[in-house]
Amino acid sequence: MSTGSIFVWETIGTAILILLGAGVVANTVLKNALGAGGGWLLVNFGWGFAVFAGASVAAPSGAHLNPAVTLGLAIAGKTPWDQVPVYFAAQLLGAFIGAVLAWLTYKLQFDTHDDPAGTRGIFCTGPTVPSPAWNTISEVIGTFVLVAWVLLSPAAKAATDGVPQFGNSALGYAGVAFVVIGIGNSLGGPTGYAINPARDLGPRIAYAILPIRDKGSAEWGYAWVPIVGPLIGGALAALLYLALPV
Repeated sequence: MSTGSIFVWETIGTAILILLGAGVVANTVLKNALGAGGGWLLVNFGWGFAVFAGASVAAPSGAHLNPAVTLGLAIAGKTPWDQVPVYFAAQLLGAFIGAVLAWLTYKLQFDTHDDPAGTRGIFCTGPTVPSPAWNTISEVIGTFVLVAWVLLSPAAKAATDGVPQFGNSALGYAGVAFVVIGIGNSLGGPTGYAINPARDLGPRIAYAILPIRDKGSAEWGYAWVPIVGPLIGGALAALLYLALPV
């Protein structure tokens, strides 16, 4: 596939991912949305289904949607290194576009929300207990699980005696959605589980420039954690993949 096609499909897929992901958070946080107060489980399921939708649309490009996944696949020898910058750029642009679309969808709810300074979490992540080192470790572990599943989940095997033998990846992008929901429920509590640098940075930039009434800080001092942590986690998963026997 040409780099232009990769860029287009990754941008569209990531935009859908963030539109639905930021959208479910907005639906639970903004007081005049129908999902107000829906809670953590609704958010996790929303993000899981957002991954499924975005990845399904971006299937022609391999549906990375995540620089940590792209890095892991490159280290594992499954993605050419010269394509990595294209994936990264498309993912960041798509994440920004998706965040803007989520804001447009909930514009009136943003305007009438009683805590406009507390809306940053709709767009990007933050720690419940600030500690850069430990917050980074949380992101490393969560992303390691995601990228390890992508690399290690067995593929569907050829039929034996007419009976297909399905591996985990036979679930396709629905399988990734379940993994994301599981990571959110089990490992997402400390930092909100960015597990994706573009997913955090693109919407954080959008939040910084969008005309949201009385909004709070974009918390740029924390922004490096959901970039560095996921990239380390993705790289470690790839190194594990390379170390395991074929």
